[in-house]
Amino acid sequence: MKKQKDLALLLYSTTFCHLCDQAKDLLLQASSKQQINWQQIDISEDDSLIAKYETKIPVLLRIDNNAELNWPFTLQDIQELII
Repeated sequence: MKKQKDLALLLYSTTFCHLCDQAKDLLLQASSKQQINWQQIDISEDDSLIAKYETKIPVLLRIDNNAELNWPFTLQDIQELII
């Protein structure tokens, strides 16, 4: 498998979101198998993110190509996103 250089993901979420917690757990599992740089972004702090993602969170965004995974997604979906 090719190693991705500087692969970075954003997890759009918000507080008190149990689906977001599940998505974060999947990202932690994926990170334990392969180097992934990711950051969790709380959409409640940005009106434009609220407008875009309010009914879709959690959403996982691959920064280099803007590919998005909308919930529900699996560990396999994350792995396919980062290949």
